[in-house]
Amino acid sequence: MGKFIYEATVKVDFEDRTLAHLQLVIGTKLRRGEAFHFTWKDDASIGDGRTTVWVHPRCSLVYKYYGSRRPQLNMAWVDALAYTANSPAGLYVVPEPAVMTQPEEVEA
Repeated sequence: MGKFIYEATVKVDFEDRTLAHLQLVIGTKLRRGEAFHFTWKDDASIGDGRTTVWVHPRCSLVYKYYGSRRPQLNMAWVDALAYTANSPAGLYVVPEPAVMTQPEEVEA
């Protein structure tokens, strides 16, 4: 379980695999100088609502991973998350799509 920390005050837990995908999408947007909203569903222990933050190039972000291994990225998931980040609603976590595999070649 990893932690996303925004401006040192807003802290939310995400699975390390999810956090790695979010970091890539957020980093790409910020490198381009693009600001956007990021929304997530809160845990039931804090009210079961949702939180939205305005992510901009000058904000302070920390990605804290608890596992030592880097998760393998699913580029289809990165694309799906980037699509939400570029929408008027902003970034939010969508389910991970299946990994596309190349069909095996059959020898004749």
